[in-house]
Amino acid sequence: MLQEEDIDTIQESPAEVNTLPPEQRKEWRLRINYRALVQNMPFIGFLSLLALIYIANSHLAEKKIRRINKLGKEIKELKWEYINVKSELMFRSKMSEVSKSVEPLGLKQLSSPPQKIVLKKETEK
Repeated sequence: MLQEEDIDTIQESPAEVNTLPPEQRKEWRLRINYRALVQNMPFIGFLSLLALIYIANSHLAEKKIRRINKLGKEIKELKWEYINVKSELMFRSKMSEVSKSVEPLGLKQLSSPPQKIVLKKETEK
């Protein structure tokens, strides 16, 4: 384990950090100054523009995905409505259903087959 001498040197080291020359202390600081900031302003602006374009693109993509899902649901609903109306039409166009619906008007189904009427030309008389 640690000996007492090592513990003493560890405890003394923070005091030594404060006594370091100012040149060594500046190395640890982040080197951002006004000149560097101004020189890199076009690059920072370009990165900001890219970030805005990326955010706008993701918003537009989400909006389109929501619209596609909405239209897909609407298509499914319209398809089911089409199938329902088509089956209702097929049911109501059956001969038995047609005869039931026109019976209140006084029309009845023929009991004999239809007859063809042939007109004679005037020259044949």
